[in-house]
Amino acid sequence: MPKSRTISVNTYISHESIERKIYLIRGVKIMLDSDLAGLYEVDTKILNKAVRRNLDRFPGDFMFQLTESEFENLRFQFGTSSWGGRRYTPQAFTEQGIAMLSSVLNSKKAIGANILIIRTFTRLREFLITHKDLQRKIDDLEKKYEDQGQQIQSIFEAIRMLLEPPVNPNKRPMGFHA
Repeated sequence: MPKSRTISVNTYISHESIERKIYLIRGVKIMLDSDLAGLYEVDTKILNKAVRRNLDRFPGDFMFQLTESEFENLRFQFGTSSWGGRRYTPQAFTEQGIAMLSSVLNSKKAIGANILIIRTFTRLREFLITHKDLQRKIDDLEKKYEDQGQQIQSIFEAIRMLLEPPVNPNKRPMGFHA
């Protein structure tokens, strides 16, 4: 009988797939309990049960429950119906709460997925810092060369347009196009 191979979490979870599961709610980047449970390969019910048994590890800045309106807003973004599904609004975990989950869920898969999630949060933070630095430098240059005329102003406008994130690069146009 052949030995079972353990597959590293890194081989099937990408940073991009994790980034798509990070939402900004109440001005904080969070991940939902159901998304985390999927990454850890446990039922959402099991994850929430483990958290409830260790509530003292999850203060309000580590985890909070979404309100009905926040959940409806997310449901609208997902494009899912309100039929079936959850009985309760989901739990939202901040980066610190996700780090704390590794002490509550002690499986190898959970620990590996947790490491990848924390690295993704770090990558996002570094990207935002770099983006803000670049924005500040452009603003400084714009002020310095403000009196140089319309030509430089149009260059700055073109650069700003390039810095804007694409509206939705994966979205295909609707309808028939020849």
